[in-house]
Amino acid sequence: MFTGLVEEVGTIRSVVPAGGGARVEIAASLVLDDVEMGASIAVNGCCLTVVAWGDDWWAADAVPETLERTNLGMLTTGDPVNLERPLAANGRYGGHVVQGHVDGTGTVLNVEQLEDSSWFFTFSLSDSLAPFVVEKGSIAVDGISLTVAAVTDQTFSIAIIPHTFSVTTMGHRMVGDTVNLEADVLAKYVERLIRPTL
Repeated sequence: MFTGLVEEVGTIRSVVPAGGGARVEIAASLVLDDVEMGASIAVNGCCLTVVAWGDDWWAADAVPETLERTNLGMLTTGDPVNLERPLAANGRYGGHVVQGHVDGTGTVLNVEQLEDSSWFFTFSLSDSLAPFVVEKGSIAVDGISLTVAAVTDQTFSIAIIPHTFSVTTMGHRMVGDTVNLEADVLAKYVERLIRPTL
C-alpha cells in the first residue's frame, strides 16, 4: 500500500521492449536506501517490482497489461517519473489509500497558474472512472495523492500548491500529456456493494 506522497522524481534510463512488455530502468537515489530483490516501488502511481539495481538505478519488468493501461508505455529515456516506496508499518500516514493499481489514464486539458503561485489543472475523465470521482474526494494522479477541486461528467480539476508542483512531475506536465489515474479504493468497494440494489 502507498500513500501518494512522492519521495523523489527519478529519470528513465532506458525502456527495452521484451516480448510485448518492457524492461524499464530508472535512475534514482532515495528509494534505493533499503532496496532488495522483489521490493515494490510505485512509478507514476503504478506498483512495479524491483528485478535489478545498481548504485544509482533500478529496473522493473512491465507486462503488456501495464503498458496498455498506464502511461508507462509512453515513457522514453530522460522522462521524469514519480517514485514512492510502500508505506512502512511504523510510517506516518499522510496521503490516502493508494494501491498502486492504476485504473486508467486521463489527458491534461488545461494548466493555469493562479495569483498565489499555485496551479489549477483540469483533466479528462472517462465514463468508467467518473462514478468514483467526487468534489473534495481523493484521487491519485501519476501516483500523487490529490484532492478533487471540481468535477463534471467528463472532467475533473485539482489545485496544486507550489511545493507539489516543484517536487513532482506536475511541474513538467503540459496540455495533451497523459497521466495515470487511480480512484479512491473505498469508493470502488462501495460501488461494488451497492450495485445489486441499483
